Amino acid sequence: MSVILRQGLRLAPAVRDWESMVRLIREFGLVPFFSNPIPGYSVEEHTPAECWFTEDNLGPWDWKIDCVQSGDIAYGKFLCGGKAAFATVDVYRELMNWRRANPRYRPTADQQKVLDYTLEHGSISAAEVRKLMGIKKSAADALLARLQMQTRLVTGDISRVYRGAELTYNGWQRSSFCTPEALFEELDFPFPGFKPRSLASTLRPEESLAFLKETVRKACGDVPDRLLMKLLG
Repeated sequence: MSVILRQGLRLAPAVRDWESMVRLIREFGLVPFFSNPIPGYSVEEHTPAECWFTEDNLGPWDWKIDCVQSGDIAYGKFLCGGKAAFATVDVYRELMNWRRANPRYRPTADQQKVLDYTLEHGSISAAEVRKLMGIKKSAADALLARLQMQTRLVTGDISRVYRGAELTYNGWQRSSFCTPEALFEELDFPFPGFKPRSLASTLRPEESLAFLKETVRKACGDVPDRLLMKLLG
């Protein structure tokens, strides 16, 4: 199996298809999609250049759909102040435990309105947020990103968009969002292989934060605390 070794990171499999992408996420437990303040610590940097947006292959941009649909991986904008990231359920629940105990991550009235709609209807899209709130796309995206940072919402599903007379897919996608509880605990019609997971942490919030820091350090080595907080906060 081919591997990529980045300075400061342990040996990890190179991402060459969606299966190896899932393996990387499960090995690290928590990993940003794109480059960030910690060098080498991302799906992007573990993917060879020839696997990105070639004529026949969209690479991780498309493979993330299979990762989301695998059933035990959280994907959303929940690291680096609202940037895309992946986490296993066991790690994500500690992120939930820490974030939701922090007053900084309490929903505003507008955010709660979106959350209430999601709880009532099961999921929500950016288009539905725009209609519900009467706002533009950029504002809807920002609102959804904030709820993902609060761990109130997570990506529920992603669908490919086919356009033109020949129904060509060139990377356009549509995402829907739901609560982590609905995605991992409360599915009425579980897909094959689905295993309900408990999102109730046994740790105190400060212990969850320590767990998250240790998770990153296991992947990256001795990362300064200020960089960890920039990533996790």
